[in-house]
Amino acid sequence: YVQHGHFVIGAELFDNRLFDMSPAEVRATDPSHRVLLEAVFGAITGAGHTRGSILGTSTGMFLGIANVSDWVNHQRDIDAQPGVYGTHGADGGAAAGRVSYLFGLKGPCFSVNTACSSSLVALDSACQNLQLRTCDRALVAGVCLQLHASSFGAFCALRALSPDGQCKTFDGRADGYGRSEAFGAMVLEQEPCGIETTVRGTATNQDGRSASFMAPHGPSQEGVVRSAMRQTRTV
Repeated sequence: YVQHGHFVIGAELFDNRLFDMSPAEVRATDPSHRVLLEAVFGAITGAGHTRGSILGTSTGMFLGIANVSDWVNHQRDIDAQPGVYGTHGADGGAAAGRVSYLFGLKGPCFSVNTACSSSLVALDSACQNLQLRTCDRALVAGVCLQLHASSFGAFCALRALSPDGQCKTFDGRADGYGRSEAFGAMVLEQEPCGIETTVRGTATNQDGRSASFMAPHGPSQEGVVRSAMRQTRTV
């Protein structure tokens, strides 16, 4: 019943030579991985670093990635053969490792998939690792592309999506949410050399028992916000 979505223009475009990937590997790799590489490269250069200056450094890679089954479903539809690149090309966990491999990063590296909160959980993990000094700087990224109609169908069956495709957060007219694509990355450092940003605080919790498995729990959401605002982390 949903006729609207929100999509990234040009997500299929990719400069494979810049990222040392063969055409065959690109064809087998989830576009989510590809836009992630572009976002990370932009964040690194925007923070005043180069590929040479971060090579071999204790830089962590913390990735929030959701909707990881769409590429697999698309490949199945076109009867694509996995080949040598197919397995890790479709693996959300391999997306973070691909960044660390390409840029030679030696810090903690992992992907988290907590659905809508994935990038926020990645940010919380990055801040904790910076505080623990397990890395000198942290790359934090989030990516979500809508690559197959099946996921829209599943959420329509749950009546979770707004008929007009629009989110109406904190509004009495709220009637579901609109699904959209997005990706981005940033560099966090204890002593930034570029534009300084203050992370006021981060926290993670779970709703526990609520009205249903997918229903939010107001008191739990209030609690995690209060927990985050009780701290101040400057990174």
